[in-house]
Amino acid sequence: MEFPKEIENIIRKLEGCGFEGYVVGGCVRDILMGKEPKDFDIATNARPEEVSKIFKKSFCDNNFGTVTVFTGSREEKTKEVQITTYRTEENYKDQRHPESVTFVGNIKEDLQRRDFTINAVAVSLDGEINDPFGGQKDLEKKIIRTVGNPKERFCEDALRMMRAVRFSCSLNFSVEEKTEKAIEENAHLLENISSERIRDEFVKIIMTPRAAEGVESLRKLNLLERFLPEILEGYKVPQNKHHIYDCYEHSIYSLKYAAKKNFGMHVRMAALLHDVGKPRVKEGEGEVATFHNHEIVGAKITRSILKRLNFKKEDREKIILLVRYHLFYYNVGEVSESSVRRLLRKVGKENMNELLEVRMADRIGSGVPKAEPYRLRHMRYLIEKVSQDAISSSMLKISGNEVMEILGVPPGPVVGDVLNILLSGVINNPEENESNILRKQVEEMKSKKEEEIKEMAKRAKTEISQTETKRDEMTKKRYWVS
Repeated sequence: MEFPKEIENIIRKLEGCGFEGYVVGGCVRDILMGKEPKDFDIATNARPEEVSKIFKKSFCDNNFGTVTVFTGSREEKTKEVQITTYRTEENYKDQRHPESVTFVGNIKEDLQRRDFTINAVAVSLDGEINDPFGGQKDLEKKIIRTVGNPKERFCEDALRMMRAVRFSCSLNFSVEEKTEKAIEENAHLLENISSERIRDEFVKIIMTPRAAEGVESLRKLNLLERFLPEILEGYKVPQNKHHIYDCYEHSIYSLKYAAKKNFGMHVRMAALLHDVGKPRVKEGEGEVATFHNHEIVGAKITRSILKRLNFKKEDREKIILLVRYHLFYYNVGEVSESSVRRLLRKVGKENMNELLEVRMADRIGSGVPKAEPYRLRHMRYLIEKVSQDAISSSMLKISGNEVMEILGVPPGPVVGDVLNILLSGVINNPEENESNILRKQVEEMKSKKEEEIKEMAKRAKTEISQTETKRDEMTKKRYWVS
């Protein structure tokens, strides 16, 4: 095997000082599979203080025997290399952190504490492979199996159960039978894991090519109910004549398409959660069942889920927005340019492409043959056509200062009211977004009382917020579904 020069230099220095050095973990797994490793880890029998003495540009701020060495490399994967002393760990009372760490003298004992056999292989610079638990055979068989007793491994760190699913998805492996059974029986241990760690592992699963299969595995192994029970409310809940799958299956197939098209994390999460509100608003059964306002309820449920899993604020806002507005109406000849501008105002131009991607995933998840039919392509055309038109008061060719100057008023609510009145007109007639036209309209308001302007602004805001009048008609007929 060939290793980067920085890795060779580290191990040569360790050996030159009388110590052992092995490349270990996921990087070895990747090399054995013919993949390029994302980073490198080294295990040694040198104690942390000895490693720090050998490598001056390093630091150690933990109790687990890991020293981070700065190599000076420009390559991200070899810029910082972690060197860990051979160790065993005991007493995992919180299913995460060992209460005691004991440094040991040989690599086999160190490999014994690791999670899965495919990650418990070590390689020396001269190519000697230490594989005491059959990791290479499991790579050949394409199976995920724990090192030793699976229950013990999961009691040490319950997140390993989700990691098993993630490796299964990312590597296209199957989980070995005993390991799988141990996950089913010990899924409750996941409740002891922090929401942040669960979130990170779940996102990694979502971002694999087999994301849908991963979520389904989490369900079958009793893990999904521990951190995302809301999605299971749709399990075996039938829809109507517009759908061939139940609510849960629809979400899974939507996610499958999003992963197939390599859409981003926000779209994948929205594809999975876009119909999470359906079971709670369902009325009727069979072909005529309805799900009115499920996108609104779904957005609220999504907010709760993402807050519970501690997603970053910007991620939460994007995913919630995609869920909330995934139900936009787009029939050719029935959607006006002004309604598209209103949608752009609500969603934001920067989010429209992702919203269209969610809709495409939604369509395929409904069992239709085309993700982007002519109607949706026409919608994309309209979005491009009106993308430069004014959709906010800041895009008007008149400023708040000009409004104050013309009306002779100080800063206050009336200025915003006037701008909203102007914006409502411009959204319907973009050609009116000219300075001379807008100034003339403001001049005409000089004779109006503040209460009149306030009432006009109220009507303007209502007009601006009416994104899809056609959809309102469809809702009244009680036929509006996904």
